[in-house]
This record gives sequence, C-alpha cells and structure tokens, in this order.
Amino acid sequence: MSVSTVDPAAGPDPEVRPARQVYPAAAYKLKVLGELDAADSRSERGEILRREGLYWSVVSEWRKQRDRGALEAMGAKRPGRKADPVRAENARLRARVEELEGRLETAEELICAQGKVSALLHEQYRKSAETK
Repeated sequence: MSVSTVDPAAGPDPEVRPARQVYPAAAYKLKVLGELDAADSRSERGEILRREGLYWSVVSEWRKQRDRGALEAMGAKRPGRKADPVRAENARLRARVEELEGRLETAEELICAQGKVSALLHEQYRKSAETK
C-alpha cells in the first residue's frame, strides 16, 4: 500500500478553487437595483438576491456607486483593452501605403501603355513619311 504525500506549501489546487464572480456592466447592476427597490418585503428582496447569487454587501456597494453616478459613467465605456493610439496610427498608415502602392502600380501601367502607344504612333509616322 502506498501513501501519497501532498505538499502543504503548494497551496490549494487551482482546479478546486471557484472562479471569482465578475458581474456584468452597469445595465445589469441597475436592473437588479431596480428590482430590489421595487420589492415590497424582505423575503422578496432575499429571493432576488438568492436568484442572482448576490450578497447584500455587494448590492450596498452598487447603491453607493449609483448614488455617486459611477454606474452611469461605467455604462458609456466599452469593456476590454484600451485602444493603443500607436497601433491605430500604424494600421491607418499601412492602409494608406497599400492604397498608394495600388495607385502607383496603376500609374506605372498607364505610363507603360502611353510609351507603347507613342512608339507605335512614331513607327506609323516614320512609315508614312518613307512612302511619300
């Protein structure tokens, strides 16, 4: 019979630890606060909290944020990483370079065609001058 040893210094197993709850942005918070404010009794408020999996301390913090106007300000922001102005400028410049390279290619083709037409007209002119 073998005995497995667990290193107590290793800490808790990350797979066992529950993920931290992250609540959606302001619209959800305002909806829940509205439901709680409209509830008539403590039992209704408790039912809402259980349904949403919330603690009263979280809701209290949301109320403070709402009263400060922080939730309305949060609703205007887009989630995710902030745009990097250097990357945006690089992308804009790369698109402009691509557009200009296309225009240059078209101009070079036109110049080549004009040269061929000029050479053809010159040849026709020389032949007609010889026959006279």
